[in-house]
Amino acid sequence: MFARFRSRSNSLAYETTRARAERDTGLRVVVSIEGRELFVVDHAADTLLVADVAIGVDTTVNWGAKSWRFETPRGRRTVLRKQANPVWIPPEWHYVEVAAKRGFKLAYLRPGKPVPLSDGATLTVRANRVGRLAPDGTFSALPTDEEIVFDGTVFVPPMGTENRRIPGELGRFKMELGDGYMLHGTPHEDTIGQAATHGCIRLFDEDIEWLYKNIPAGTPVYIF
Repeated sequence: MFARFRSRSNSLAYETTRARAERDTGLRVVVSIEGRELFVVDHAADTLLVADVAIGVDTTVNWGAKSWRFETPRGRRTVLRKQANPVWIPPEWHYVEVAAKRGFKLAYLRPGKPVPLSDGATLTVRANRVGRLAPDGTFSALPTDEEIVFDGTVFVPPMGTENRRIPGELGRFKMELGDGYMLHGTPHEDTIGQAATHGCIRLFDEDIEWLYKNIPAGTPVYIF
């Protein structure tokens, strides 16, 4: 399969990283973006694991003066940390995407600053939960696994609240590569083999479990 490049620098990163991966004589993880495959190669150049992966969608989202590029970057990285049963903390771009897709506005909730709603209730934060405060004073905590949408607006929950934590979205294990990029599992197994992520490398849970158990922190990861 021939690689396709957006620029000369992208092509150079491909060639350089691929050559470094081939020269490495230690335990290493190698990811082919075009092939959408991950390989684990040991010291004797034996292949220990071959796994299908999902890669970045290679698109850009703009919102006002802000811009996010969703691609899996080529280059050499390192497994920095590993975690079982990780919880996803959605970045700002997640809510931007939701608002853009639905044609809604975007607003930010702040502790101590209730937001009035059109039905007379207010949105507020109590004990690390976002909830709806009815006119009679009744507080109803909102589900933590759903976006907060009222009056045509997507509300971004504050960091540290339970509404900003989504268990299970990263699968059973994650391995951090720095700058927000990770190897991780997924409940969305139909996306494996596709360009479907926001830059992370997504694997079947059995494959990320193998990596978690067999690849120590400090192992190089070559992405080309």
